[in-house]
Amino acid sequence: MRWMVTGAKGMLGVDLMEALTGEDATGFGRDLDITDDGAVGDALDDLAPGVVVNCAAWTDVDGAETRPDEAMEVNGRAVEGLALACAKRGMRLIHISTDYVFDGMGREPYGEDDDPVRPVNAYGRSKLTGERAALEHGHTVVRTAWLYGARGRNFPATIIRLAAERETVSVVTDQVGQPTWSADLAARLVELGRSGAPGGVYHGTNAGRTTWYEFAREIFTLLGADPGRVVPTTSAAFARPAPRPAWSVLGHGRWARADLPPMRHWREALHAAWPYLSVS
Repeated sequence: MRWMVTGAKGMLGVDLMEALTGEDATGFGRDLDITDDGAVGDALDDLAPGVVVNCAAWTDVDGAETRPDEAMEVNGRAVEGLALACAKRGMRLIHISTDYVFDGMGREPYGEDDDPVRPVNAYGRSKLTGERAALEHGHTVVRTAWLYGARGRNFPATIIRLAAERETVSVVTDQVGQPTWSADLAARLVELGRSGAPGGVYHGTNAGRTTWYEFAREIFTLLGADPGRVVPTTSAAFARPAPRPAWSVLGHGRWARADLPPMRHWREALHAAWPYLSVS
């Protein structure tokens, strides 16, 4: 089976290309502008992939508040064009989305199908538009959350840096979610692409739940540093242009349809990821 990956130079895209080692896979970074429908069509025709994984996205959550049209162009309209192009050619699209399609007011894990989507910021609205376009054409959407990896800006990298620079680090306790290692998600995307699972929404996060505060304490522990140096605070102390969901815990009920178990616990994944994170 032939694979095509967009956004292949990003944190998840790089891990996905590594997970596809030995496969017939082509990755595109900035050399393919997904907002250019003609270029996307040409790439699909040239490669004739069986599975396309769209990791390309506008990821600047705060920037989307001041530049919502640009975020919508990448995360919404471009996905609609890609979804339609894949459908016309009989190609399967796996589109990466986010927990930000929810309002964060829940207290139980959000289900793939039965919980209403209500984004609270421009980024979430743009991603929801892309989701709906992919689903309209019968494709697959994989929502993830609190993603981190060995490359790019992410929470563990920030905490590792701050631990070396400051005596104490303030981290919020009022946001709950599921830290997700990009390499684990990449492996799951390959499994999903190889399977005969039906289209629809899947939640691609590591299992369990925690707060940013407890996540930071675990990182300090792995550093061999005193976790007591992590100081609890609230979101109100960090004013940002875009509001963040307070609850980002996703349910994983649909994986059974793909004959795949849920992804492993976030703490187990963090420990497995640590050799790659601590030397990055």
